[in-house]
Amino acid sequence: MTAPAPKPWIMGIAPYVPGRSTSEDGRKVVKLSSNENPFGTPDAARTAYRDAGQHLERYPDAAAADLRAALAAHYGVEADRLIYGTGSDEVLHLAAGTFAGAGDEIIHVRYGFAVYEIATRRVGATPVVVPDRDYATDVDAILAAVTDRTRIVFVANPNNPTGTYSSKDEIARLHAGLPRSVLLVLDQAYTEYLEPEDDDGALALARSQPNVLVTRTFSKIFGLASERVGWGYASPEIIGAMHRIRAPFAFSIGAQAAAIAALGDAEFVAHSRRHNREWRSWFADRIDALPGLRAVPSKANFVLVLFAGTLTAEAAYTALMAAGYATRWLPGQGLPHGLRITIGTEAEMREVVDVLRAEVERAG
Repeated sequence: MTAPAPKPWIMGIAPYVPGRSTSEDGRKVVKLSSNENPFGTPDAARTAYRDAGQHLERYPDAAAADLRAALAAHYGVEADRLIYGTGSDEVLHLAAGTFAGAGDEIIHVRYGFAVYEIATRRVGATPVVVPDRDYATDVDAILAAVTDRTRIVFVANPNNPTGTYSSKDEIARLHAGLPRSVLLVLDQAYTEYLEPEDDDGALALARSQPNVLVTRTFSKIFGLASERVGWGYASPEIIGAMHRIRAPFAFSIGAQAAAIAALGDAEFVAHSRRHNREWRSWFADRIDALPGLRAVPSKANFVLVLFAGTLTAEAAYTALMAAGYATRWLPGQGLPHGLRITIGTEAEMREVVDVLRAEVERAG
C-alpha cells in the first residue's frame, strides 16, 4: 500500500535539533546548550504559575488580554498591535505562513536561527541564504539578494548562533533599502541582554513603518523557556492578517500568569543582565587567550567559540560532555568548527575554561 505523499518542500526540511541536556550514555549534565537563564525563574512567576493550577479545567483566554495589557504597559506599545504564540518560534512561522508561499523567497543570513529555513520551507517558499560579514549580519549582502519574489527578510539581533549585533543605524539602513512590499522581521529573542545604549530601534521602527515585525520571547532572560510564551509587535495590518491563522490557545493560563509576573521583576532581569555581561566578557577573554581558539564578539547570553588549531570543535564538545557540560556543536548550520556555549554560573564558566585549556594543551 502507498502512504499519502507529503508536499515535496516538506521533505526538504531538516528537523530542528534542540540542545542536549544529557550525555550519550544518559547522564544528566550542566546544560549550556540552549541559552537558558542560569538563575532559573523569578519567584513571583513560580507563584503565579502555581496559583493558576487551581483553574486547569478552563481554557486560557484566547485573546491573551491580560498579557497584552502587561506588555503594552511594560514596553510602551499598543496592545491591539500585539500577537502571541508558542514561543517566538510560532510567531516567526505565522509571519511566513501569512506573507509567503510557493514561488516566493525569504532571505536570512548564513549563520542565522535554524527556524528561519524551517518556516520558509514549511510554506513552500525558497530560502535565500546570504553571506555573513565575519559571522555577523551583512546588510549590503541582504539588500543585494532582494528580488521581485522576496517577501520576508529574517534578521535576529543579537544573532543566534553567533551573538553578533547590528547597530540601530544598520537596522535603519536595511529597512530603508527594502521595498515596502517586503516584511522585515526583527527577531529580538536576546534583546534584554543588551545595554540601553545598544537599543537597535526595532520597536520604534515597527511603530512607524507598516512592513516591520518585531518578535520577542520569555524563554531567555525571563527564565520561562518551558512555558513557550512569545509575542510580536507590528502594524495593525500585519497583526490582523497573522491573527487569521493563529492557533486560538497558544499557551496555558499558568504560562500567561507566569509571564505577567516575570515582567514585574525588574531586579531579576537586571541581575541576570549584569551577571551575563561580566562573565561573558571574562569567558571571551579567556577563550581568546587559548591558542587556536577565538570568541566571536557577542551581545547575547552565549559565546560562539571557533576552533582553528589542533583542537577541533568536535573534540572539545566531547571533552566538555565527558566533564559534565553540554554545549552546542553546530555542523548542521555550517559551523563544524564552532561551539555555542551559554553563559552559566561563575563556577560553570571557570570549569569550562579549565577543561578547554587542558584539551588545548593535550592536543599540542
